[in-house]
Amino acid sequence: MTDPRDLLDAETLRARGSLKWTAAPTELAAWVAESDLGTAPAVTAALHDAVTGGLLGYLPPRVRAEMAGACAGWLADTCGWRVPAERIMPVGHVTEALQITVDRYSRPGSPVVLPTPAYMPFVTAPRVWGRDVVQVPMVADAGRQVLDLDALDAAFRAGAGLLALVNPHNPTGRVLGRDELLAVADVVERHGARVFADEIHAPLVLTGRHVPYASVSAAAAAHTVTAVSASKAWNIPGLKCAQVILSNDADADAWAPDDVLLTEGASTLGALANAAAYTAGREWLTDLLAYLSGTRDAVAAALAGSAVGHRPPEGTYLAWLDLRAALDAHADDADAPPPWRTAAPGALGGWLARRTGVFGTDGALCGEAGRGFVRLNLAMPRPMAVEAARRIADRLA
Repeated sequence: MTDPRDLLDAETLRARGSLKWTAAPTELAAWVAESDLGTAPAVTAALHDAVTGGLLGYLPPRVRAEMAGACAGWLADTCGWRVPAERIMPVGHVTEALQITVDRYSRPGSPVVLPTPAYMPFVTAPRVWGRDVVQVPMVADAGRQVLDLDALDAAFRAGAGLLALVNPHNPTGRVLGRDELLAVADVVERHGARVFADEIHAPLVLTGRHVPYASVSAAAAAHTVTAVSASKAWNIPGLKCAQVILSNDADADAWAPDDVLLTEGASTLGALANAAAYTAGREWLTDLLAYLSGTRDAVAAALAGSAVGHRPPEGTYLAWLDLRAALDAHADDADAPPPWRTAAPGALGGWLARRTGVFGTDGALCGEAGRGFVRLNLAMPRPMAVEAARRIADRLA
């Protein structure tokens, strides 16, 4: 029987009015990390009840406590990480959580270390907040992108104070294992540095199991601020609610005096939706993960044998396509692609959109290590995701 999600078309999706589709200048929207695949009925029911009941004001203590308890339960059940609910704080979104961590929990003025390619705002936002960004390119190991521990060590020796660690990784789709995380913790601890662990994609693990960075050792717990949210997995980013997890007493004590200011960006509806997702949205998520796994495999099959390099993601719903060799092969065409080594960030994405009708994210926006790559959002009807991959591969054949 045909999955109803496979039957959605661009006209229907555009009519919904989402940013992903209304801001895309092309036929196939595969750029911003929104999903076309809906959300759990338990989440929509909680939202309907809140609106009907008039629960539209500031975040009440009861709702905040429910959200924190639901998040703690989710982490314990799915990751084996037991965090006291009172250590889970609501904020508006994960980038806000990073700003709080930079401002309050890292050495004043110290640079932020960012493994690249990286989530696009993390490349630029710390500079807006008065911090330099040290890009540390990931390296290939048997085809997998891994962290360069020696380069991280060098960045901390040069004075960096905070590592922004994204796991599961956006945009490459890597899911870091316990041994990798322990090795990172050793480097960080050696330099007395801090870690901001962005684990917003934790529910979206397709291969293996998510290991929270702060759970791997007492040292990691002591130097980490973690951010999580239901926003990606259950597709509720517009409701503006994430969770900051403080895994040591000193950070919790430093947070407490300004709690009202730090948490005012979290919305009541967002907290309710997160609580419902963590407690009553698990069966729906299991079905979603099965669908995304099928889409991942279908896209990999569509790209097999093409000039496009691709390793199926272990987590997230993002595919990271390596176009470098294919672009070089077309450098002398009459309709040549922009020179990927030097073109302005966004130029490659714009060229592909015009030539294929697929609007993805130019990897150059993810840092220098992303040049020549494109990020493709797979959280769309499977036939569309396969069509997007095929168009890119065919154009660069």
